[in-house]
Amino acid sequence: MFKVTNTTKAPAAIGPYSQAIAYNGFLFASGQVPIDPAVGDVTAKGIVEQAEQVMKNISAILEENGIGFENVIKTTCFLADMGDFQTFNEVYAKYFVNKPARSCVAVKELPKKVLCEVEVIAALNQ
Repeated sequence: MFKVTNTTKAPAAIGPYSQAIAYNGFLFASGQVPIDPAVGDVTAKGIVEQAEQVMKNISAILEENGIGFENVIKTTCFLADMGDFQTFNEVYAKYFVNKPARSCVAVKELPKKVLCEVEVIAALNQ
């Protein structure tokens, strides 16, 4: 049996998917883009502001499931421009201090033409 995450503290799904699914001791969170859930759109400019908003969105999903960044075991990061890699890493490192496994790739384009997206897999507290 799995549990669907649905919190208003993170952006609503902009397609046919869930914010996250908890299953068998793990949380599989969909990629978070820098949508501000209070307004339902992207307000952040630049990679630093957008990455910070992404982390806030991830935090809301983790908190809804009673866990935090320390429970994350794997991330997948998508950047619209690999030139933002170092700056993105500076924001990322403030949150993922336990250094989970990670993939980071540049993509041609992201939804709403944002600069970054991050998805996570986390261990749930049992």
